[in-house]
Amino acid sequence: MTQDEKSLYRRLIKRTAEDFVCISCMAKHFRVDEKFLYDRIKMYRDMGCCLFGTVENIDTE
Repeated sequence: MTQDEKSLYRRLIKRTAEDFVCISCMAKHFRVDEKFLYDRIKMYRDMGCCLFGTVENIDTE
């Protein structure tokens, strides 16, 4: 699981979360496709949300 996925979970579900679900599970929960959630990650990063790193710090695992 990438740091971006964890950050998205914290942004959308629970800010203080310690346990996470994958982006596929989040997509099913919200009934959206994964691309929509990846677009949200980009949007929050571009907005400067402190949960998301800069583009240079993207976790590629």
